[in-house]
Amino acid sequence: MVAALFVERDGAYYGLPNVDPWDAERDARRYSGPYPVVAHPPCQRWGRFWSGGPNASFPRELGDDKGCFAAALAAVRRWGGILEHPEASHAWAAHGLCRPPIDGTWVAADWLDGFRGWTCCVAQGAYGHLARRGSAVA
Repeated sequence: MVAALFVERDGAYYGLPNVDPWDAERDARRYSGPYPVVAHPPCQRWGRFWSGGPNASFPRELGDDKGCFAAALAAVRRWGGILEHPEASHAWAAHGLCRPPIDGTWVAADWLDGFRGWTCCVAQGAYGHLARRGSAVA
C-alpha cells in the first residue's frame, strides 16, 4: 500500500489498487501512517507566481499553504516515500532542503537528525506535466 497525499478527488490516484488517496476533504495534513507516501502538497504559494501577480484580488503571503508542505515532508520522513514539488519552489530552502539540480543529478536533500533524504529534478513533461518538478525522496 501507498498513501497518495494532497491529490485531486477522482484524479490519477483514485481507483488504483493498493493506493489510499487523500484529497482536500480527507485533509492529508492529518495523515498518521502507516504506509509510505507519494505527496503532492499545493505549490501555489511557493512557486514563481506565489503572490498571484499584479491582478491578485487580495494580498498573498509566500509559503502560506496552511502547513501542507511541512506535513508532506514530515510524512515522508516518518513513513518513507516521495515528495513532489516544482524545482523552483521556495519551499525547498524554507524547509532547509537543497534545491534539486536541474540536470537530474541526485544530491543529498538534507541530513537532518539522521534522516537521509535525496533530491533530484524530474522533467515531468515526459509524463504529461507542463512544468519541471523536483522530488525529495526518503
